[in-house]
Amino acid sequence: MRRFTITPERIHGGRVVFDRDESRHLARVLRLRSGDTVLAADGAGREYTVRLETVGDEATGTVLGVATRDTEAPVRITLVQSVPKGDKMEAIVRAATELGVARVVPVLTARTVVTLEPGRWRDRARRWQRVAKEATKQCGRAVVPPVDVPRPLGDVLALEEPADLRLCLWEGAVSAGGPSEGQARLLGTTLAASLPAALPGGSRIHLLIGPEGGLSWEEVESVRARSWAIVGVGPRILRTETAGPAIIAVLQARFGDLGAGG
Repeated sequence: MRRFTITPERIHGGRVVFDRDESRHLARVLRLRSGDTVLAADGAGREYTVRLETVGDEATGTVLGVATRDTEAPVRITLVQSVPKGDKMEAIVRAATELGVARVVPVLTARTVVTLEPGRWRDRARRWQRVAKEATKQCGRAVVPPVDVPRPLGDVLALEEPADLRLCLWEGAVSAGGPSEGQARLLGTTLAASLPAALPGGSRIHLLIGPEGGLSWEEVESVRARSWAIVGVGPRILRTETAGPAIIAVLQARFGDLGAGG
């Protein structure tokens, strides 16, 4: 059965009104018709079985049933991702969504290559949010993870949002990397050594990934001063578009639901 996403306010009195993007997709791409049955997730954990009534610019339908889908991970992972160049961010958002990330926070760092006006950053964020929405449908999640408008890394760190585990991936964590080898050893550790044996359900994990050129020494110092663990993942340096999804998969395998029931 075809799956679509809606917002809760589009359900009223047992009827659903699909937005224009979803209406266009079901009518022009899938060529669904009145009487067809689809699934509609409201982005908050509920999934509705809907019989289509009208198919046009704004398709409508009648709710036949509602179920609560428990597809969210027991830990809430926020990916703080330095914005890469090109369309790499779309691939990162898509993979992170499929892996169950709870939120994506794009940040601008000292070595971020892309520079845009604030209005264009908002446009980019809307595009990335659409990617998250499509990935949510594809992977069977019922909750669409929010994708923030990019902000400077310093602004995000200053908020000091609560988390049970804060990890900053840095290629210099277990090698020379900084002004001196001694300082680098004091700053970082391996990912395996930084992870606790277990985390209770509902725990919040923040993961920071740098841009193509990596985080600067000053940024790493600032992150460490705010109680983030500076971690490395071994002898190889991961690309920024690889690092986030790779570490999220490790965290989901360790504390989340990756492979559960398999």
